[in-house]
Amino acid sequence: MTTYTARPVPADTLKELRTADDAGRPTAPFTDPEGGAPLRCCLNRSRPGERIALVAYAPLRRWAERTGADPGAYDEQGPVFIHAEDCPGPSGDALPFTGSHRVLRRYSADGRILGGRLVESADGFEPGLAEAFADPRVALVHVRAVEYGCFLYEVHRP
Repeated sequence: MTTYTARPVPADTLKELRTADDAGRPTAPFTDPEGGAPLRCCLNRSRPGERIALVAYAPLRRWAERTGADPGAYDEQGPVFIHAEDCPGPSGDALPFTGSHRVLRRYSADGRILGGRLVESADGFEPGLAEAFADPRVALVHVRAVEYGCFLYEVHRP
């Protein structure tokens, strides 16, 4: 079985987002009273009392800037939680946030959507990613929450 790696928001991007988000708004950190927010910097859930921020993030736009792709109308931004200050990043190799329904959205090297798949349990992630990457046109996959459509993380070819 192939091992897939979840890629959080890159460190250089986090540094920028901690000042202003991709919508141009200043970042407004707050203390999380309850915990449980899915943090895109370390791919963990926040703990009660942690300082976090909710920022607008454009994952496909940021990826396109690094690769030279042109996502055109597929460029979008949405809300993501991050730690308000630097954090050590992901602590393990397991795919995070797999306990709920998720969508695996496929993208080509030029930034166009090639389709998607609903994954209903943690057991569906490996087969869903294998199916996505069986198509040679797929350059990356976004894992997204079904409830809000929010970006959770990227997965690239193994």
